[in-house]
Amino acid sequence: MAIVIAGERSGVGKTTVTLALLASLCRRGLLVQSFKVGPDYIDPMFHQHVTGRPCRNLDPVLTSVNYVQQCFAHHTQGVDYALVEGVMGLFDGATGTNDWASTAHVARLLHLPVVLVVDCSRLSYTVAAIVHGYRSFDPQLKLAGVVLNRVGSDRHLELLQAALEPLHLPILGILRRQDNITIPDRHLGLVPTAEITQLNPLIDRLAQLGDSCFDWQHLLPLLKSPTSSPYLTIPSSPHSPPPLRLAIARDRAFSFYYQDNLDLLQQLGAQLIPWSPLSDRTLPENIQGLYFGGGFPEVFAQQLAENYPIRAAVRAALQSGIPTYAECGGLMYLCQQIVDFDGKAWAMIGAIPTIAVMSSRLTLGYRQATALQDSPLLNAGTKVWGHEFHRSRLTEIPMHPLFQIRGYEAQSSSTLEGWQLHNIHASYVHLHFGERLEIPRRFLQHCASFSVA
Repeated sequence: MAIVIAGERSGVGKTTVTLALLASLCRRGLLVQSFKVGPDYIDPMFHQHVTGRPCRNLDPVLTSVNYVQQCFAHHTQGVDYALVEGVMGLFDGATGTNDWASTAHVARLLHLPVVLVVDCSRLSYTVAAIVHGYRSFDPQLKLAGVVLNRVGSDRHLELLQAALEPLHLPILGILRRQDNITIPDRHLGLVPTAEITQLNPLIDRLAQLGDSCFDWQHLLPLLKSPTSSPYLTIPSSPHSPPPLRLAIARDRAFSFYYQDNLDLLQQLGAQLIPWSPLSDRTLPENIQGLYFGGGFPEVFAQQLAENYPIRAAVRAALQSGIPTYAECGGLMYLCQQIVDFDGKAWAMIGAIPTIAVMSSRLTLGYRQATALQDSPLLNAGTKVWGHEFHRSRLTEIPMHPLFQIRGYEAQSSSTLEGWQLHNIHASYVHLHFGERLEIPRRFLQHCASFSVA
């Protein structure tokens, strides 16, 4: 069956609850598959660290309703338990005016029960009104129970239990205020797992919390993985020998990748060769393409700037015309400079004639992007859905922009964004390939042409 962990709003502790559940299950030697609603990259890193299995994003905007259902069905095969972590509040959707792409929407698509996490730190009797409202708001949604988070004392718990008793809804977990575990965060959310030095002790504490704070007798039957479902079928590359060698930047500065994108590239004939712009001095040998994901190059700008040999190697590869896909942090790395939050400028690759400047302004949301010219990924005129999430801006607008982009609302104004030059596709817009196989196919075709040039 599996369950969805939802919050009554953002910041109530659903990630802590999710990780405590996952850690406790995995410590028992069970195979657990996790999912994350929405476009987030960092929460899935924590899931994967705990479970040892890639977390899958479920996002009907970036992919489709059908893809969400098939992805869930495919990746729950052969595991013991499955769990979906929601996004924001239970009914908060992509537009803010309905629940499309919300946690509730995905729960309905997958026919999964919801466990509601409630922040009780400033509540007593009112908790009943809140839970009753969430249970009755959407009759199609099954609320399986609640987890009470940040409970202050035994007396506080008694008041909460008495308030909820008339609702006849199971209390599936109780986390005390002193049990609250803080995961470090910064300007784009949680700090990625690779940067947390005491991560394993943190996961051990979460596992102990999971062991002691949940009603496992009621939870385990809900978490049981579906026994049968249609598989997600992905066409493989028609030519098997030899695989294309695609160098993928993966280190603490560049870590934002959808696992589905990586899987699709491999299934379509790519051999992914990881390398580090932070520590490597040379690019991998015999590569036919470059892939720079998002991440935090601004945090590591000095180290990136001081790695002169790799900057020269990347610049030379780009000048040779190697097909290159760079999104968000990858785009910033290919610029002339990154100006960090302290106003210090650090030299980057210099392939794109602009400077990335950090600021306090957050650019966030789904984007419909229309390609204005051909690139290694898209034909001119192609429309794609993507997502932006960054606190930097570029000092120059390209003379021939890659994209015209609009927000999720059709009537929103459009802007011009993205760079296409030297066989580079570089944009702030993150793409998910799940429902658009022609994107990775086209990219790999460009890589194949470069390899025989």
